[in-house]
Amino acid sequence: MKILLIGGTGMIGTHAALTLRDHGDDVTLAGRGPVADDCPVADFPFVVGDYTVPSFTRDELAGFDAVVFAAGQDPRHMGTDDDARVFWETTQTVGVPRFAQRVKESGVGRFVQVGSYYHQVRPDIAETDPYVAARKAADEGARALADDEFSVCTLNPPSILGVVPGVSARRYRTMVSWAAGNQPQIPDFAPPGGTNYMSARSLAQAIRGAVHHGESGRAYLVGDENLEYRAFFQMMVDAAGGGREITVKDEPHPLLPDAAIVQGRGNTLSYEPDSAETAVLGYDRGDCARAVAAMVDAVAAAHPEIRGG
Repeated sequence: MKILLIGGTGMIGTHAALTLRDHGDDVTLAGRGPVADDCPVADFPFVVGDYTVPSFTRDELAGFDAVVFAAGQDPRHMGTDDDARVFWETTQTVGVPRFAQRVKESGVGRFVQVGSYYHQVRPDIAETDPYVAARKAADEGARALADDEFSVCTLNPPSILGVVPGVSARRYRTMVSWAAGNQPQIPDFAPPGGTNYMSARSLAQAIRGAVHHGESGRAYLVGDENLEYRAFFQMMVDAAGGGREITVKDEPHPLLPDAAIVQGRGNTLSYEPDSAETAVLGYDRGDCARAVAAMVDAVAAAHPEIRGG
């Protein structure tokens, strides 16, 4: 299948692109800027474009059998000078369905959107959190375009474990250094609560499954393992060889600030993915510990000094 992957140079997009190609699909990446030379997908065909405009023309899109959208923005991408209402409309509420409409008008037969799990697990959060409300609107707006000739489905994953060279590896540098014992100023506790986690590899498998077997109009709640934040922090410490025990303390933590805990500190956002849907999408479960170890190894390879502890 000939697939265009929007956001193909990001952490999720890179894993998806490699998985799709490894299974025989013809994958072209799309993004706003050039691909870094050290990116694992640097050798893929690449189209420059911005879905928020959208700048992709119908002619550019027309040659593909499917479009995978893995470029959804979250609060980390919002600048300090951005107007929140405009940002969420541009990147989610209006931007995603508008881009999906252009894909449909171009004659592409399938559209797979990678969204986020909050509104599907806890619909009430969408009533008070602008980010979650925007994700919900993007999900529902894209799926509303489904018809007999245009298949649309959404994957709503939880917190994703994975890195690739570049931004995502740098993002975890401080945490891996702390886990290895090199950051004594960062305390050895985790805030109470937890959530579901899923590896980037498992999500990439689910994306492939959605492209080839996803049911049109469906929103799939995907995921793997429910972990307390303490257990996740302990996984990081153990993988980095930090040799210490993480406790729980009901305070903000610099590596997991309250702003990053959408459901609120002390609350646990857990669920069990539907086994029949998991089988249809064909993704692995029980992959979180491997993913954490791989993350630590990848970050340490890029920054060897953090292993010194």
